[in-house]
Amino acid sequence: MRILTNTLPALLGATLLAAAAPNPDLYSVRDFGAKGDGATDDTAAFQKALEAAKQAGGGVVYAPRGNYFFAGHLDVPGAVTLKGVWESVPSHVGLRNRDAAKPTDDGTTFLVTESQGREDGPAFITLHDNSTLKGVVLYYPQQDPAEEPKPYPWAIAMRGKNPAVLAVELLNPYNGIDAAHNERHLIRDVHGQPLRRGIFVDDIYDIGRIENVHFNPWWSLKPRLFQWQQEHGEAFIFGRSDWQYVFNTFCFGYNIGYKFIKTRAGVCNGNFLGIGADDCFTAVVVDESAPFGLLISNGEFVSFHGPDPTMVAVGTNHTGSVRFVNCAFWGPCNQIAKIAGRGTVGFSDCTFVQWDRNKEGRHAIQADSGTVLVRGCEFREDKPQIELGEAVRRAVISDNIFTGKPRLTNHSKHPVNLSNNAGDE
Repeated sequence: MRILTNTLPALLGATLLAAAAPNPDLYSVRDFGAKGDGATDDTAAFQKALEAAKQAGGGVVYAPRGNYFFAGHLDVPGAVTLKGVWESVPSHVGLRNRDAAKPTDDGTTFLVTESQGREDGPAFITLHDNSTLKGVVLYYPQQDPAEEPKPYPWAIAMRGKNPAVLAVELLNPYNGIDAAHNERHLIRDVHGQPLRRGIFVDDIYDIGRIENVHFNPWWSLKPRLFQWQQEHGEAFIFGRSDWQYVFNTFCFGYNIGYKFIKTRAGVCNGNFLGIGADDCFTAVVVDESAPFGLLISNGEFVSFHGPDPTMVAVGTNHTGSVRFVNCAFWGPCNQIAKIAGRGTVGFSDCTFVQWDRNKEGRHAIQADSGTVLVRGCEFREDKPQIELGEAVRRAVISDNIFTGKPRLTNHSKHPVNLSNNAGDE
């Protein structure tokens, strides 16, 4: 197609006019009285903008660059997006080295203060059917990076159908995202340092999705706060969820990295791909899971601090199925896995390094009961590999590679298959 040069000014002018034309579906919080000066309470102004978008049938409520102070909480109606300037999740690594009373000085930052000292208040932001939070930083300015954290309610609650949290930095909330009681939630590109709980999933009967979520101690590594986080923090908690999808997630410095529990609603099954937990007292805790299985693939898990650093702990009430495939476990821990309960736990094509750090003769995998599968794995330390307790009901330990000679202890009184395992002695 040929464009005559004398038509270019007209085309350019039309383009600029189109770009400058008002968008009837866009509502700026500034037009409703929000100041963004870090001191004025902007709660009412934001809620007015959100209600205006709701009355119009939906739209985008836009918060331009600024530090917005909130003494209250927000409710994002259905079909409404609350959006800041960020198109991808930001990072504020240097904030922990600055004055804790100062907010971030770029982008769109929400300063959250309501319900300090209690967890049972309303979430700061509640999402509903088809509503979205995108492109903002949530910062709790009254938290002290050098002290044990003060309790707060959840930063975000996801309710209804298809709520979404996109490109959000949870810089230092006490509780991050309550993703319970909804359908098809989407949590994507979320980073930060939730201190007590990162994401809680429960009562989900239609597939939830969590993608590219990374929790690191970017806000504070000061000893007292970080020690508290390692003793109390839980990054990802899963109750009832029917076929949860979790992809490319990571956490560092928590008591528990990934925790699977039974709630009144039930238990979890799902696909967990490329997940990681580093420097957690226990990387994965499975109290209970669905019989359909937790499928954990391409994971990486590291434990080396705490009273008994262990990568995987499966509890006595477990009746479901958990499978680890092509996962790596390392760090100077006590044990790779402790297995109990009546369920099934399997490891396939996994790599195990650096267990029995205190040279106590601990096996990498200690199974007290249930059904155990360990196939095609590599044990890269010349130490005891697997111990099967008397209550192990069934086990297949086959086709594994050992450093040194095989050191398998079998106390089980039930069918066990030990075959085709190879050591280098």
